[in-house]
Amino acid sequence: MAPETHAAPQPQAARSFKLPIAVSGLVEIRQLRRELEQLEEFVRAEALREAGKQPALPRTSKMLDSFAADNGQQLLQTADRQRLIGLLKKVEETAPSIHMSFAVEASAAFTAKVVSWLRANVHPYALLEVGLQPTIAAGCILRTNNKVFDFSLRHRFEAAQTLLVQSLEDTMSEQAAGTPQAPAVAAAPEAQ
Repeated sequence: MAPETHAAPQPQAARSFKLPIAVSGLVEIRQLRRELEQLEEFVRAEALREAGKQPALPRTSKMLDSFAADNGQQLLQTADRQRLIGLLKKVEETAPSIHMSFAVEASAAFTAKVVSWLRANVHPYALLEVGLQPTIAAGCILRTNNKVFDFSLRHRFEAAQTLLVQSLEDTMSEQAAGTPQAPAVAAAPEAQ
């Protein structure tokens, strides 16, 4: 008889909780939480006005509807609304947050792909904040709570500045001597 192995128990809510891709960052988390809290206040106020009657809910955002549907929660149920608010608070406090800056504004489709990849490969509740920093020229700068990764073209040029200056000086001296040659930069791909 083989020994029994037990996986670490997970809370029920944590196992089935899903964040839609449209909920990519803290802004959306806070927006959903605020909308749920306003909905909760509306239901309480309506219940006081008309005791014993289920109030008709006000119109909710597509993001909130998707969030509730993905998690199998009914917005008409007080317990479900409270559960969703609690889950959002937990995500806001504990989820890993990543900030990426680009030279141009990232499209919604690109952001969705990055969020999907982060949630599949880094953490299921990873949050992404996207920024704009035109000085990086191309590429991106990625920031976490304790690290900064510079994948920008500007950074690559700064790192290769001495090589670029040396290449330009060699080219200038060759031209002054009257022996035209192809620039050293063009020969670099062949060396690789």
